[in-house]
Amino acid sequence: MSYSVFTHAERPDLAERAAEGGDEVWPEYNRHGDVVNLHWRSMRVDHPELQFVLYDEEADELVAEGHTVAIPWDGTEVGLPHGIDGIFDLAFGAEPKTALCAMAAEIWPRHRGGGLATTLLELMGEVGRRHGYSDLLACVRPSWKERYPLAPIGEYAHWARADGQPFDPWIRVHVRLGAELMRPEPRSLRISGTVAEWEEWTELPFPASGVYVFPHGLATVAIDRDADIGVYYEPNVWLRHRLDR
Repeated sequence: MSYSVFTHAERPDLAERAAEGGDEVWPEYNRHGDVVNLHWRSMRVDHPELQFVLYDEEADELVAEGHTVAIPWDGTEVGLPHGIDGIFDLAFGAEPKTALCAMAAEIWPRHRGGGLATTLLELMGEVGRRHGYSDLLACVRPSWKERYPLAPIGEYAHWARADGQPFDPWIRVHVRLGAELMRPEPRSLRISGTVAEWEEWTELPFPASGVYVFPHGLATVAIDRDADIGVYYEPNVWLRHRLDR
């Protein structure tokens, strides 16, 4: 496939088109993060030079989109933010930014399976180098974790295949590109909503208060019918790409 790469700053028209395609990429529940939804548009609008699209000009079709944002980071594992929510807490402050964070690699469904995940990560690394960052950090949403929602993320992150490569395909892509596995993040992204909202997002009834496994969830959701709330914390895994090597 032939495609062109444009930052949002270069092609704001394509950025607008891409913004309308999120429901094709993510499970519905995952589009309602408490902190993420406060800042996602600001990331796109305030930092268009750090977002990019892959575009098939002949077909006039969007293929994929990459999102990054810069944060202050002291270079230590302890100094990492508390997951995706923590990244956004730091990204819009006045403190000088020292590392780039990979926020999302979004591939439109009909274009999946062709190796574009690797391409998107490589392009994120190019964005980082272009803007003078020596590290690309990724708080990764493991692609097969939804198959094992009860497995602790600290254990899952270190599962390996017989050949020694990471078990999870998305973690494996990062590691094959030289990423260093850092710490797990059990509560990376908070999503809360009413019971009715959670039933709509998951297309699953929650008849009683309790902890539930649900479709595409990486962990469980805690439902409290008396308080009319469901709370879910998405578990992620930190990886580090050193861009100065």
